Amino acid sequence: MTTKKIAKLPPPHPMDSLLRVDRLPHIWCPGCGIGTVFSTIIAAIQKSQTDLDKISMVSGIGCTGRIAGYVKLDSYHTTHGRAIPFATGLKLAKPDTKVLVVSGDGDLFAIGGNHIIHAARRNMDLTVICVNNLNYGMTGGQQAPSTPFGAKTTTSVDGSPEEPFNFCALAAACGAVYVARWTALNVRLLTNSITEAMNKKGFSFIEILTPCPSSFGRRNRMGTGLDLLKFYHDRSVIMNDIDPKDAALNFEGGIVVGRFVNIERPTFIDNYLAAQGHQNAAWPPPNKKTIREPLEKE
Repeated sequence: MTTKKIAKLPPPHPMDSLLRVDRLPHIWCPGCGIGTVFSTIIAAIQKSQTDLDKISMVSGIGCTGRIAGYVKLDSYHTTHGRAIPFATGLKLAKPDTKVLVVSGDGDLFAIGGNHIIHAARRNMDLTVICVNNLNYGMTGGQQAPSTPFGAKTTTSVDGSPEEPFNFCALAAACGAVYVARWTALNVRLLTNSITEAMNKKGFSFIEILTPCPSSFGRRNRMGTGLDLLKFYHDRSVIMNDIDPKDAALNFEGGIVVGRFVNIERPTFIDNYLAAQGHQNAAWPPPNKKTIREPLEKE
């Protein structure tokens, strides 16, 4: 008589309550920094102690956009460049919801650039996390608004002839109340920063520099994902509370990271209610009759 051995199930992951484990393994390449970013996001959500029924995540298209599909929250994987408009509508319809926008540099600042400008100007109560891998990683490794000057991509084979955006300076100039930049190597600092941004009222923006060894790293002969992390380690310098325009990305010299902006100003909803004379009124405002009564016959 033989006894049948029962395979032991692996112990539950400490983040299982926030993971859609049925969708794992994920799609990200070996050495990609997005997995680390994802881990810091869900760690920050736990650390914030926010009711999970009161959190929603919105993402766009691209490698980073897939994050929304792996988190066990109300989540929306939207069209290219439109994560912020979707998030804005969600916040206005459900004002008690903490809305996280997580997407890539191309999605948020190329096709979606106009949306991030006006969401920051209005001070929409959103937490926007931009994962910057310096190129369009999912669709072939093309040049992006973040690609460093001289860097090679599939559409800049001799080196990019353009200066990249300083995302943090742009967000701050448009009115963001919280602005920070970290690398995927700064796990603890990044987790704390996301938690702080989530608890901030208004438009918060965090840029995260992450390795992309498959596209950007390979074409620029930067080595493996571990080599890219060492690159960030050797060149990063933490400088808090400086003017973000002085924190332009310089891959030939130092890479400035830190929390640059942390201010207070009224949100869009605050200003809307004040403009309507309803400072103490609840949001959303009550529905108003919009259909005109027929004109009386003479």
